[in-house]
Amino acid sequence: MNQKLKEKILESLSAVLPITGIVLLLSILLVPVDLGTMVMFLTGAIMLVVGMGFFQLGAEMSMTPLGEGIGVQISKTRQIVLIFLLGLSMGMIITISEPDLQVLAGQVPSIPNYTLILTVAVGVGIFLALAILRILFQINLSTILIVLYIALIGMSFFVPKDFLAVAFDSGGVTTGPMTVPFIMAMGVGLASVRGDKNASSDSFGLVALSSVGPVLAVLILGCFYNPTEAAYEMSSVAHVVTTRDVVLEFLISIPPYIKEVLISLLPVAAVFGIFQLISHRYKKRQVKRILIGLAYTYIGLVLFLCGVNVGFASVGSSLGKDIASADWKWLLIPIGMLIGYYIVKAEPAIQVLNHQVEGVTNGAVSAQSMNRCMSIGVAVSVGLSMLRVLTGLPIYWIIIPGYVMALLLSRFVPKMFVGIAFDSGGVASGPMTTTFLLPLSIGACEAVGGSMMTDAFGVVALVALTPLIAIQIMGMVYQYKLKKADEATVREVVFADGADVIFEFEED
Repeated sequence: MNQKLKEKILESLSAVLPITGIVLLLSILLVPVDLGTMVMFLTGAIMLVVGMGFFQLGAEMSMTPLGEGIGVQISKTRQIVLIFLLGLSMGMIITISEPDLQVLAGQVPSIPNYTLILTVAVGVGIFLALAILRILFQINLSTILIVLYIALIGMSFFVPKDFLAVAFDSGGVTTGPMTVPFIMAMGVGLASVRGDKNASSDSFGLVALSSVGPVLAVLILGCFYNPTEAAYEMSSVAHVVTTRDVVLEFLISIPPYIKEVLISLLPVAAVFGIFQLISHRYKKRQVKRILIGLAYTYIGLVLFLCGVNVGFASVGSSLGKDIASADWKWLLIPIGMLIGYYIVKAEPAIQVLNHQVEGVTNGAVSAQSMNRCMSIGVAVSVGLSMLRVLTGLPIYWIIIPGYVMALLLSRFVPKMFVGIAFDSGGVASGPMTTTFLLPLSIGACEAVGGSMMTDAFGVVALVALTPLIAIQIMGMVYQYKLKKADEATVREVVFADGADVIFEFEED
């Protein structure tokens, strides 16, 4: 086996193992799960581990160099209209190729799928173009985010209440495993040409601005469409008796994902082909490496999506329903927090973000500290989501104070951490959230008799919100420690200089 692939699979195993262990313990101690369902879950976990390994290596080999290359070429162009059109087209292409967008389209009733997909793609494209112009013209990210989120919150008051949670969920769903590696790499490429002291901090923020676009776009659609009930289909647990049944279930389920991921990757491959023909940026060896990387990405996404949808989703909904139906239903909050703490580590794009942050900051912000901070943030968000399911707490009461706090913090933390924090919100709410945490929330909501549109939906929005606050708090701690270290260094220098003066005086 390729040594690098082996390392990625082992890394994925360490990320998926905790959440698998938690589900196993819950099935033994609290909510018994039949053996067939558990075998399906464990098979899905194995596919998840292998798929994440292939995806991470593939993204590193293909999406990252392609995104960086396009970013570098765009930054050399000084025609604003051309830059805007390039950003718009790239954003639309990469968003339409996002597998999670198909899931979102099926969840939003009363809006035709293609209307929603095109609207969201245009939203991402426009805001990606604006994000590129922000980097090139060195506009403060915090100022732009404050203006956009004020507009977003203001518009939310004109949208039907039943539609609000779905609209906020859309921002997290559309920045998934296809979009994030490409857009983040583009940011690095754009900033690398500048070479000034703020280049590293400005390389972040593309995902942050791109994830605002879908929310605004879906909120605007909500003013014209009025969905009254959810169109979400609960994942049914496949009835399996033997190991052959398990294998057949996955074999039957995998062809749609083979087709779906192929359709998703074809536009990206086409962009690579056109970009290489025009720029001749990559040598033959690099072209071969990128093509192999795309193949790895394809294999990884097929395995990951099949494993998480067939093996994980059904277990999530049944766990939520069983726990909420019991006398000790309030345990759903700490259990949800525990699941949230570990599940974020299994998001494929999270590892891409964390390693990129570690690389750009030269290890000053480690992938381990990012993982820990993201886990705490998502644990809080899942706990709040379960509280909403059990009590019917309106999402307004959490979303508005949360974004106000995040935007206020953005005025006091280092610029780099503002970009990292708002990028992390979109990255955290990926396929693991939509296919395990959302079914968990819906299953629990069904058990307590709540409204699916107002109480169950919104978990993705909260998962996208809390990392904004957690990462910025980490930035404030980092800034404080750096200040203390600088003060200690100054004292040492002053003391050393003073010692030399005294020594010289005594000699005289």
